[in-house]
Amino acid sequence: MPESTDAPRAHWKSRSGFILAAAGSAVGLGNIWKFPYISGENGGGAFVLVYLVCISLVGVPVLVAEIMMGRATQSSPANAFRSLGGRRSRWPWAGVLAVCGGFLLLSYYSVVAAWGMHFAYLSVVNSFAGNSVEAVQGMFGALAGNPALGSVWQLIFLALTVWVVSAGVTRGIERWSRIMVPSLIVLLLILLVNSMTLEGWGKSIDFLFGIRADSLTGAGVLEALGHAFFTLSLGMGSMLTYGSYLSAREDIPAASLATAGADTGIAVLASMMLFPIVFTFGLEPGAGPGLLFVTVPIALSQMTGGGILAVLFFVMVVFAALTSAISMFEVAVAYIREEFGRTRRRACVLAGLAVTAVGLPATLVGGWFDAADHLVSNWLLPISGLLVAIIVAWRMDGALRRGEFESGSRVARFYGAWLWVLKYPVPACIIVVFLNAVGVLGELGLQ
Repeated sequence: MPESTDAPRAHWKSRSGFILAAAGSAVGLGNIWKFPYISGENGGGAFVLVYLVCISLVGVPVLVAEIMMGRATQSSPANAFRSLGGRRSRWPWAGVLAVCGGFLLLSYYSVVAAWGMHFAYLSVVNSFAGNSVEAVQGMFGALAGNPALGSVWQLIFLALTVWVVSAGVTRGIERWSRIMVPSLIVLLLILLVNSMTLEGWGKSIDFLFGIRADSLTGAGVLEALGHAFFTLSLGMGSMLTYGSYLSAREDIPAASLATAGADTGIAVLASMMLFPIVFTFGLEPGAGPGLLFVTVPIALSQMTGGGILAVLFFVMVVFAALTSAISMFEVAVAYIREEFGRTRRRACVLAGLAVTAVGLPATLVGGWFDAADHLVSNWLLPISGLLVAIIVAWRMDGALRRGEFESGSRVARFYGAWLWVLKYPVPACIIVVFLNAVGVLGELGLQ
């Protein structure tokens, strides 16, 4: 039977603990490789400007709504949608959809995280030093072509995730977020200071912040809009679940702005750290995932102190991956606890076994990774995010919604503006992102 609603619910010990945990959820591998990569693809400065606008007008309003749902209902996604939409309605399935999206995302996200752990190991044993470009490229090819090795690292990564979450909200998630998120930022700043000494620094800053509107296409604008939505962990239930551990006195809009600011700041700092390396060594700024596992190791292998820098870089990558994975895993754990009345430790074991069973094929079976990524990124997350916006803007009790927005808030006067944006522009933008992701706009020639 479901967990008793009379059982005391865990809460964050402090506002900073929640912000660090939420920022850790939002800050993931996408900040370190995807944002620099798509910035490089779309010309730099003009793209960054559009992205910042999209974060402000789409990302933050949905983030506020998702956290609000969690705190208002004190529940995980399925129960939150059930509470706000009615038990006999179809809304509870929207919550299950969010749980499934986060669960599937973790199953293949752990594959990329496993690559990061392997490269962290290679950097510790100084495997990149003195190697040719072809040798470093071969290291990644050997890893991608060795499912057994990838599976071992994947299991280690998932075991770490289960271990942290099993310790609970304050003793596990909050405690380790306080360690890993600041450590990630410190490591990033150390690497950034090193990048400032490289010949490519000036060129990279001009590339990243110079406004070249002619280089930004309609497809680039849609890319910025889509990334603004996905980078904040929206639509997968993570922020809703974390919001359910937030006390009534906390300022949701301020916490949302702080989370979005941390996420965006780290993405920009990562670009400022990576592009000088790219330009100094004549590499390609739009190198895709290879930017992380091929371009950076090649460059670092040619730099003075490259061995130490490689260790710092890939430890940072592992921290970014782990903080995001913890939030995704907590969604599944919270769902099992509430729906089936299991203890946290037992729920962690069950969820861990399930995500391992679903995740291993992403390493072992060709095409599984791409298929799961396509399903989650293009279908489950946009639909779930759209449903969050709709239920909060159109179905949630008005007095409850206003009370949640204004409780402890220093920006209560912006409630009407936030609600209007959530009702009209946000759903329209999410629908456009969805249609673009599934290829409809391309077929119609509207990109």
